[in-house]
Amino acid sequence: MHPITDLDVLEPVASAPDVPAGVDLPRTTPDVAGAGGRRVYIETYGCQMNVSDSELVASILGAEGYGLAASDADADVVLINTCAIREKAEDRVRGRLAHFRARKMGSRPDLTIGVLGCMAERLRTKLLEEERLVDVVAGPDAYRDLPRLLRSAAETGQAAVNVQLSRDETYADLAPVRYDSNGVGAFVSIMRGCDNMCSFCVVPFTRGRERSRPADSILDEVRLLIDAGFREVTVLGQNVNSYRAEAEGHSVDFAELLYRISLLSPEMRIRYSTSHPKDCSDELLHVHRERPTVCNFIHLPVQHGSTEVLRRMRRTYAREEYLALIERARGIVPGLALSTDIIAGFCGETESEHQETLSLMRAIEYDHAFTFAYSERPATYAARKYTDDVPDEVKKRRLTEIIGLQSEASLKRHRARVGRREMVLVEGPSRRDPAQLAGRTDGNHMVVFDAPAGVAKGDYVDVEITGCTSATLFGRASAAAA
Repeated sequence: MHPITDLDVLEPVASAPDVPAGVDLPRTTPDVAGAGGRRVYIETYGCQMNVSDSELVASILGAEGYGLAASDADADVVLINTCAIREKAEDRVRGRLAHFRARKMGSRPDLTIGVLGCMAERLRTKLLEEERLVDVVAGPDAYRDLPRLLRSAAETGQAAVNVQLSRDETYADLAPVRYDSNGVGAFVSIMRGCDNMCSFCVVPFTRGRERSRPADSILDEVRLLIDAGFREVTVLGQNVNSYRAEAEGHSVDFAELLYRISLLSPEMRIRYSTSHPKDCSDELLHVHRERPTVCNFIHLPVQHGSTEVLRRMRRTYAREEYLALIERARGIVPGLALSTDIIAGFCGETESEHQETLSLMRAIEYDHAFTFAYSERPATYAARKYTDDVPDEVKKRRLTEIIGLQSEASLKRHRARVGRREMVLVEGPSRRDPAQLAGRTDGNHMVVFDAPAGVAKGDYVDVEITGCTSATLFGRASAAAA
């Protein structure tokens, strides 16, 4: 069992577009012995970027003879790939590290414990010196050094650490080991880091500055996925639509990259996450409109509905600019589905500012939303310049109102789809009823339907929508389309 667990969000609303937040999903893999006889268990917390990073780690260690353990009980090395976006996630990771440390001090003195990723970079001193929970610490740009770090810890009995951030590391030459894939969808990281410096966000401090992979390396990786039978790719970055790289004597931006990916196969759906409103260009929207495999769905975090709060958040746009972008996007891309992130209770948030968030939500009516109560993170601009002064009970009440409003919007938008026909990419059996199948529409809506004869995971199926809840569509299938 290799779980991906994101504990950053208090409440996910409706169905998650790409599991960016709030979901606890078990991730399993066969037990694979390595040539060197050692097995590693990777436990992943956080966003899709963390999942992608864990696949890179599996590739790096696999090349050094490590196998993958099906459970932590079978592992010689336990690595926890962490998220530092919310305090709740850090608390959970600390609990897991203490659990493994107790095992090491008891029945498994030979167990090696490592922490990777954002939390590793931010809390290396506490984890190594104060709490003494780990043997190895590797930041997001130090995964190539993991084999040496593990050898050093084993040989010396001393903790080994590398949290150096890089200005050019993109892991572009590595082939990820998709050890826990469903065989239908895959993540491809196209850039790392973030330059936006939003006042609430720790990512620029834990993942460094933006740098983009060469376009050719991305296209080659997608070709490999196509050859392996995958039907959907989600390209990833902390600020994915700011992608820009030099290729063939000119600069390739995100719109051109998506266009190039869309030419590779008529059967490979393309999604992306996470985008910033300032980089959502008309050229990108026209790629959505013109290329049938680029899904008509965008995760476009607004974070708040008040221009004044957005200013304090350092989001670089006003409420009116965001609303104008949504209107333009829906005009260029008919039927566009939208999701967003929203933070309740940011520093200094007044009741009237909270009401502006609710009114923006009513104006837009998102298909999905991921909602957060503000959690102060050390070293951020907000932690240094503002006071986290909204009481917890007020945060919770405002968050509840946001969740309730989004549930109404999701249900309304789902009801509008009843009677329509949707092309659904089958992901596998329904969790609640194995006799049914589940998959997603182009607009990223989850659909559950009875399994027709001969239809299997990875097929496209024409489905008539017959009913819904706020989270799920229900339908009646005709036949597989591909």
